[in-house]
Amino acid sequence: MAVTRTAAKTAARKGAKPANARQGVTLDTFVWEGTDKRGTKMKGEQPAKNANMLRAELRKQGINPTLVKTKSKPLFGSAGRKITPKEIAVFSRQIATMIKSGVPIVQALEIIGNGHKNPKMASMVNAIRTDIENGTSFAEALGQFPVQFDELTRNLVKVGEAAGVLETVLDTIATYKENIESLKGKIKKAMFYPAVVIAVAILVSAVLLIFVVPQFEQVFVGFGADLPAFTQLIVAASRFMVSYWWILLLIAVVAIFGFIFMYKRSLPLQHFVDRMLLKIPVLGVILHNSAIARFARTLATTFKAGVPLVEALESVAGATGNSVYEKATLRIRDDVSVGYQMNMAMKQVNLFPHMVIQMTAIGEEAGALDAMLFKVAEFYEEEVNNAVDALSSLIEPMVMIFIGILVGAMVIGMYLPIFKLAAVV
Repeated sequence: MAVTRTAAKTAARKGAKPANARQGVTLDTFVWEGTDKRGTKMKGEQPAKNANMLRAELRKQGINPTLVKTKSKPLFGSAGRKITPKEIAVFSRQIATMIKSGVPIVQALEIIGNGHKNPKMASMVNAIRTDIENGTSFAEALGQFPVQFDELTRNLVKVGEAAGVLETVLDTIATYKENIESLKGKIKKAMFYPAVVIAVAILVSAVLLIFVVPQFEQVFVGFGADLPAFTQLIVAASRFMVSYWWILLLIAVVAIFGFIFMYKRSLPLQHFVDRMLLKIPVLGVILHNSAIARFARTLATTFKAGVPLVEALESVAGATGNSVYEKATLRIRDDVSVGYQMNMAMKQVNLFPHMVIQMTAIGEEAGALDAMLFKVAEFYEEEVNNAVDALSSLIEPMVMIFIGILVGAMVIGMYLPIFKLAAVV
């Protein structure tokens, strides 16, 4: 920490900003060619501040650079895909493993940054490395990228650095992120399947109404007889779809994007949607169990790292993945801060099952709250896993029945006039 303060004071005397005042330094990616000491030709690409610094870095590695130029950017869009939570989880595991093996943090970051396939991820890792080389702490360097590294991660790293157990904390963070990403994947799977079923049903209906039904209608015109009511209904729907399909498509697109836009910006709407989702049969149970698992694992991880319980609960609130549980967690934090036992505070919000409350009470009494919460997290993560598998098995026959009824109803509606004509003949 003394080095950091000295660097900051020196920068202040020179009238420059401290290294940690930078907001998201972006490194350019260069392609280079050169020869090693044996004269073997080599080439590659590497992020750097400028071409001269990259040449100096290559010479340190025993490579004589013959060409260094900025990598050309793609014609459309920025280079590289966005940084995903899964990539952050892998980064956490890589840095934890290297530091635990005795690799200095700067060298570990250099290895990860130079070997990453996503240019945006490589640029971010190299920017973090540069910050640390300039005297910034690891936690402060991560703070330059708050989207990728949330408050929970930064707080845990800060605690680990202060206590001198950074490698242990990083290993805990890596395990936590891997478990959370696995849980998120299961929830997405549970919600994605029904959405795909509904989309396929709508698409099949639209194709039948726009392309198939009009062909039958031309045949019905030659009958010269009144069509059955059910057939008239399908024909009317087909005419409407043929004439106004673009209006329906526009309304659907506007409604979807409008809802997403409002959902991201309206806390009352988020709370309402999250509360309704929890009430959906089967899916609601999965979301409940997922929120409890994330609550328990996040709290256990932060508390085990040495974060005080009240501060830990504040970090946990945003990690539950549901605004209903987020508000409940903040209420628990307020109750704990004025002297309530955590299990009593959990009981008051009326969201947590009796088993979770009792295990929390036992953990508090035995002084092993983190161990008990880890057990709760493992139990409910297994419950989510089993529920997702059960949901998939339940939905498959329902999909077949639903699409069968939909298509069968249209086929019957189209053949009713033919049956009626055959009866008259």
